[in-house]
Amino acid sequence: MAEAFLRRQAGDQFEVFSCGLDAEPIHPMTIEVMREVGIDLVADGHRSQAVSDYLGKISVTHLIIVCDRAARDCPKIWPGALNRLSWPFDVPACAGGGRERQLTEFRRVRDEIAARVQTWLRDEAGS
Repeated sequence: MAEAFLRRQAGDQFEVFSCGLDAEPIHPMTIEVMREVGIDLVADGHRSQAVSDYLGKISVTHLIIVCDRAARDCPKIWPGALNRLSWPFDVPACAGGGRERQLTEFRRVRDEIAARVQTWLRDEAGS
C-alpha cells in the first residue's frame, strides 16, 4: 500500500521500490481496498518481492519499514540508505473476525498509510 501511495503522489520525485521479508502474494483484501481509492495494484503491475531481491543490489536514500516484524527482522545495515524510517502499521491480514471486520481493518490501515505518506511528503518537501 505504501509503495502504491508513494508512486501515485511522488513517483516523479522518487524511484519507489517495495519488498517484504519474504515474497508473498498480495492479499486479496489489499487489492480490494486499494481499488476503492482508485489504485489498481494488479493493473499497475505491483507484485510482492523479497528483501533479497534488492539488498546489496540497489542503493536507497530512504528506507521505510512499515511493520514491527520487518523493523525487528529487516537487515540492520542497508548499503547507501541515508534515512531509515519506521512506520509501524498493524498488519490487517492478522485481524480476526468475518469478512466485514477484516475489510474494516484493511481500510483503516490503508487510510493510516495514505495519511502518513502525505505527511512525510509534505515534511520532506519542507526539508
